[in-house]
Amino acid sequence: MISPTTPEQQRLRLGEPLADDLLDAGERLSKAELAELQLGRLRATLRHAYDHVELYRRKFDAAGVTPDDCRSLADLAKFPFTTKADFRDTYPFGMFAVPSAEIRRLHASSGTTGRPTVVGYTENDLSMWADVVARSIRAAGGRPGHKVHIAYGYGLFTGGLGAHYGAERAGCTVIPASGGMTARQVQIIQDFRPEIIMVTPSYMLTLLDEFERQGVDPRGSSLRIGIFGAEPWTQEMRREIEERLDIHAVDIYGLSEVIGPGVAQECVDTKDGLHIWEDHFYPEIVDPLSDDLAPEGETGELVFTSLTKEALPVIRYRTRDLTRLLPGTARPAFRRMEKITGRSDDMIILRGVNLFPTQIEEIVLRTPGVAPHFQLHLTRRGRMDHLTVRVEARHGAAAGQRAAAVAVIARGIKDGVGVSVEVEVVEPDTLERSVGKIHRVKDERPS
Repeated sequence: MISPTTPEQQRLRLGEPLADDLLDAGERLSKAELAELQLGRLRATLRHAYDHVELYRRKFDAAGVTPDDCRSLADLAKFPFTTKADFRDTYPFGMFAVPSAEIRRLHASSGTTGRPTVVGYTENDLSMWADVVARSIRAAGGRPGHKVHIAYGYGLFTGGLGAHYGAERAGCTVIPASGGMTARQVQIIQDFRPEIIMVTPSYMLTLLDEFERQGVDPRGSSLRIGIFGAEPWTQEMRREIEERLDIHAVDIYGLSEVIGPGVAQECVDTKDGLHIWEDHFYPEIVDPLSDDLAPEGETGELVFTSLTKEALPVIRYRTRDLTRLLPGTARPAFRRMEKITGRSDDMIILRGVNLFPTQIEEIVLRTPGVAPHFQLHLTRRGRMDHLTVRVEARHGAAAGQRAAAVAVIARGIKDGVGVSVEVEVVEPDTLERSVGKIHRVKDERPS
């Protein structure tokens, strides 16, 4: 790691906890205080949703529950789930709980698989969002005066503007680079010398390749902290980024329907999963098949209920993200979620075996001679599904090293996942690069 130059950086490099004077009021809550706050906010949210959103009123009535039936946090399990289909069925503004005159901003998903999911924010919502992102940046090691290079996309996607206003709330200087123009991004980082970058991990790999293409050692850059989110990524990718860039790489989590980035954050001093900001977002884990609450500590689908949102309260929103909840560490009152292992709707079923792109990523990233850029190509040969894993060779990898990589990856997938695949090592710089969220899977199987 780069030698620290200030007392603050020295404390960060040693991995010491955030000083008490930098914790906000929510981070200082005891477990008992947090539970009391959550219940009050939960009851108010259920009432707000029931009174002002027709969909919730119909769902609650159909389930035979009312907001008054929530007398404890455990009672939340009596209430129905919200899904992405509910947003699409009420498109564009049917989920809003306040008059249109009170909406200060609209965001939306890309809508690549159907109608976009539209989300709205009141003035108070935007302030709360800035607060939780600022809290996340502090937990990641950011401090007032740091420059933050934001390479998340701006516009209807929540990433860019969510990070932007949070960084300003944290007292940082924002560099609103947005996505794309990769060569220019590298030049800006060299010229403006930011300490922090916020970007998808896959695009960070693209930026690292561009540093090296320009003949610049990325380890000599000014960057000290990378806050990466918007897509699942593995511990192997963390090691790849930290080694090539000489930074602390930490995870941030969020999704548009719940607020955007800032729902949960990994603390730089522990790097042991993401603390959920439970004073604003209440988590549950359910079995994605039975819909029942999963036993404590078991992996399942992450479900969120908002506790403080005005424009768009969400009740038991099914994220499709797979993880488990663990006790808090760096923020003891808040539970942690493990890094997302995949999404239930990203799961590939190949000849009866379930696999996720992150499982392939782990194997690729620990294989010598190949770059961290890969693509999964699904086809059908006769009656059987077929998966080809295409991986880029690293620059300078000899033919023998490439052949060895094919064998190592194929064996790793067979042993670790339980399915046989074809592996191709292709020339460097030939696979599509990410400028935002990565699309790993090309499924060309007939319907």
